[in-house]
Formats: sequence, structure tokens, C-alpha cells
Amino acid sequence: MAVMTTIKGVLFDFSKTLLRIEPAESWLRAALAASGTDLAEAEIAPRAAALERAGALPGGASPAEIPAALADLWEIRDRDARHHRAVYTGLARQVPLPGPELYDALYDRHMTAAAWQPYPDAAEVLAELHRRGIRIGVLSNIGWDLRPVLRAHGLDRYLDACVLSYQHGIQKPDPQLFAVACRELGLDPSAVLMVGDDRTADGGATALGCSFLPVDPLPVDRRPDGLRPVLDLVG
Repeated sequence: MAVMTTIKGVLFDFSKTLLRIEPAESWLRAALAASGTDLAEAEIAPRAAALERAGALPGGASPAEIPAALADLWEIRDRDARHHRAVYTGLARQVPLPGPELYDALYDRHMTAAAWQPYPDAAEVLAELHRRGIRIGVLSNIGWDLRPVLRAHGLDRYLDACVLSYQHGIQKPDPQLFAVACRELGLDPSAVLMVGDDRTADGGATALGCSFLPVDPLPVDRRPDGLRPVLDLVG
């Protein structure tokens, strides 16, 4: 990727870029515990796999197949908190579970700090950018406020902006959302680098004139230093 101007600000995607959601099985186990619901041990792994295939875990795998009744909502899920909850609990309800309260418990679990693990180099890279005086922001397609998660993992201290799609009713790759983020950084788009795992959604930043660095959406233990190239690009 050629960087045409001096980078003065970096925008990071959240899920699969700075942090990654827990595996489906631990997600299900945590929701069972939180809701006080019993499920036979032999059933936990198969139900978790079914939930994963359904795409019911936000930040996890995409649905193998989106039910027709949820197709329209899926496309706009990140524009509104109600849409986001409705589509993911709807996907989860394709999988039979022991109690109806469990579907909301699953959704609630994914919004907790314990459900997310930062990539090994996330704090190091953010801290070094901050030390260099680079403006830093998070720009996420999401249906809930992720700032408490960033705070719990000690990452919020480095941020100058946090732009969340559901708060603006716009989602990436719409250039308007990137424009909002650049304004919050106080920078021209040409001086901003977008870092993310989705070449379509995050790569949409280039339409506004930002640079773009893709990262691989690998599990945390398989991507120890995927963010460090950012430091080379900002000098």
C-alpha cells in the first residue's frame, strides 16, 4: 500500500482488528451460567457449533444462510441498536435452547469485556502511536457501545475518537461515516490511515481519500504482531 501523504491519524476497526470475540462454546457456557440455565454437558459443544453456523455470535462467523425473514434486517443491523439485537437474537433462535431467556443472555454476554480478548500487540501499537503524537480513533460497524470494553482492557486511554455506526445511523463502507471519524480526529482524510479486517467495509475509507491497511481476521493466538506494520507506515 502506498501512503501518499504523511499519516497524522489512524482509525482502527474494533472486531477482528483490535480485539476478537471469544469462541462460541465459551460464549454459550457463560450465558448458561449467567441465566442459571442447565444444559447437558454433551449438548454444549453441538449447540455452540450450531449457533456459530447460524451466525448468532456478533463478531463471530457470518451466517451460513440468512433466513428470509431476517435478510433485510441483516443488511442494516449496524445502523440501530434495536436492529442489531433483533437480528442476532433472531439468528440464535434457529437453534433450540433450554429456555427462552437464554437468547437474550447470549446477546448480553457478547457485550461484556470478558467476552473480548485484545490482540497481543494492540496495546503496544496504540501506546506507541500515542507517544508519537498520532491521533487515534476506533471506527466500528456495531449496534452497542463498545467503549466500556475498550476501557476494561486499558485501550481507551489512547483514543481521541470513537465512532460507532449505530449512533449515526450509517455503516461502513458509506463514506459519510469515515468523514465523521476524520472530523472527530480533526484531520483531512488524506492524512488518515484506516486499519481493518474487512476489505469492503473498512476499505471503503479509500473513497474518501484515506489510506487503508488490511489485517487478517485470525484468532488472537495466531496473529501476535499483525498491527505492528501500522508503526512503519506512520514513520
